[in-house]
Amino acid sequence: MKELARFLLQNAQIDFSGEITIEQVRQFLRDDDSREARALLARLIEDKGVDDMLVTVADCLKEYISEGINEETVRAQLAVYGES
Repeated sequence: MKELARFLLQNAQIDFSGEITIEQVRQFLRDDDSREARALLARLIEDKGVDDMLVTVADCLKEYISEGINEETVRAQLAVYGES
């Protein structure tokens, strides 16, 4: 059972349900004047959309599955993506 659980955990995938557009991201960030929010929005504009962000953040969050993923973890990964 341990090996099966380890295998499943290592091969789990994270996917975000629902569609999101760059316009929706702008709405979510409209009241956030932080450096991280500005960097993320600039990166999304440079990337011409949110697709790369969704794939990258989902992939980075995968390593936190065993510890648990919470809002702070997601926020940190978004900040890292925006600054990369």
